[in-house]
Amino acid sequence: MRVVVSRVRSASVRVDGHVVGELSAPGLLALVGVTHTDTSETARAMAAKLHELRILPGERSSAQTGAPVLVVSQFTLYGRTDRGRRPSWSDAAPGPVAEPLVDEVVAELRRRGAEVRTGVFAAEMVVTSENDGPFTLVLDN
Repeated sequence: MRVVVSRVRSASVRVDGHVVGELSAPGLLALVGVTHTDTSETARAMAAKLHELRILPGERSSAQTGAPVLVVSQFTLYGRTDRGRRPSWSDAAPGPVAEPLVDEVVAELRRRGAEVRTGVFAAEMVVTSENDGPFTLVLDN
C-alpha cells in the first residue's frame, strides 16, 4: 500500500460537479493506492501510521490534534513508467481487491477516532487542495 499524504489548509473532492468530501479546516489529504500483496492488516497498519504521523504544526499528529483526514483512492500511485512513455497499471490492484482495502483504511481511521471524509472509489474525481508548507510525504507499507 502506498499513501501520498499532504498537510493541507483545506481540500475537497468533486464528482459530477458535486462536493462529495471536504476539509474546511486544516488536516491531511491522503491519496491511497493498493497493490496486489496488500491485506486488511496492511490497510489497518497504514491507517495507524497515517493517524499517528507527526507532520502537523508542532510535530503533532491527527491523533493528537483531531485534525480531519480526506481519503481519496488513487490507483495511479502504482503506475510504472520504467518502459516507454505510457504508464503501466499492472502493479495496481484491481477494483474488487482495492476498494475493500481503501474502505478498511477509512474504517480503521474512524475506529481510532479520526474525522474522515472520502472521495468515491473509481469515480472521475476533481481533487482540490491548499497545501500547507507545502508538506507532502510518500508512505509505503
